[in-house]
Amino acid sequence: MGRAHEVRAASMAKTAAMKSSKYAKWGKEIFQAAKAGVPDPEMNQSLKRTIERAKKDQCPADVIKRAIAKAQGVASGASKEKVYEGYGPGNVAIIVECLTDNDNRTFTEVRTAFNKTGGTIGTAVSYMFSRKAQFSFDGMSEDEAMEALMNAELDFEDMNTDEDGFVNITANPSDFEAIKAALEAAKPDLEFDTCSVDLVPSTYVDLDEDHEAKFKRLLGLLREYDDVSEIYHNANISEDEEE
Repeated sequence: MGRAHEVRAASMAKTAAMKSSKYAKWGKEIFQAAKAGVPDPEMNQSLKRTIERAKKDQCPADVIKRAIAKAQGVASGASKEKVYEGYGPGNVAIIVECLTDNDNRTFTEVRTAFNKTGGTIGTAVSYMFSRKAQFSFDGMSEDEAMEALMNAELDFEDMNTDEDGFVNITANPSDFEAIKAALEAAKPDLEFDTCSVDLVPSTYVDLDEDHEAKFKRLLGLLREYDDVSEIYHNANISEDEEE
């Protein structure tokens, strides 16, 4: 069909990948907000605000529903959290968090993804990670954010402004909701680029071209599974490169 068709197809694929990443981010934020309180937006103001921001960002309704349903499943005991650890291509440490109602199915799927790409599952790597509350936004200056947190008598581990003008805050996970509330109280229309509790690696691993290709395939396989809710790793690649 020609070069023009190939270029359009590549552009469409890249756009789809960017949307998928964005929707996954919203799904994660909605799930965390629902899990942290009651999985009902009418009874959980943090969840309600998160859903409103997701809708404003054109997040599909089914993504929102699935995230709330996952939280409801955990709350009711219908689903439980499972965590798998191991090494991927290039000796990358990986932690896969899942929500499942069938342990055998989930383990088989995750193990298959590791095996297909030359990884190994079952080796503990969690000691390389620390759980942190992370925020990133560009609608408020660093001084304004600092004042908002000081007025609320809240502590944080680190705050900086990156080269793109985004303010980044790292804090204790137990302070996640309080910090989020303080920032939103100071600026109600504040939109977060990142607003979540994540596992942050203490060190990173660089990959050669072959290992990077295999590692990206592993990420792709894992993300195809509905039971997989989050993937953490210490590969030194950006979110855009992951796509």
